[in-house]
Amino acid sequence: MAQDDPPAKPDKSTEWAEFRTDLAEDRNIMAMERTFAGWMRTAFAAIGIGLGFRALFGAWDPSWMPKLIATVFILGGGWVAVKAERRACKTLARLDTHKFEAISTVNFRAMAYAVATGSIVLSIGLWVMTDNG
Repeated sequence: MAQDDPPAKPDKSTEWAEFRTDLAEDRNIMAMERTFAGWMRTAFAAIGIGLGFRALFGAWDPSWMPKLIATVFILGGGWVAVKAERRACKTLARLDTHKFEAISTVNFRAMAYAVATGSIVLSIGLWVMTDNG
């Protein structure tokens, strides 16, 4: 390049393509957050189904059968919460934010493990605190 040549202009199309790619990555992070919320709703639904089943069919004979079915749903809800947290944290570790700040993985863990702990305590209570059964 000669000394009198003007400096080369940056390629605008490349700049815009990189900007769109950055925004797409941000959208992927937001989609992952919405997916985590969906899995948490599923976990709460499973816990609710377990409680509802126990309340509705608690008078069955043998009495342990509704407790067992409720326990499976309740613990399944806790398991779903933990699996959702692990998947969300792995996804977040692979992606970089550009225009916004993602939710901290600590928040995902706190929510998931609180639900899992609650499901364990609830299951224990279901078996220990019973009325003649």
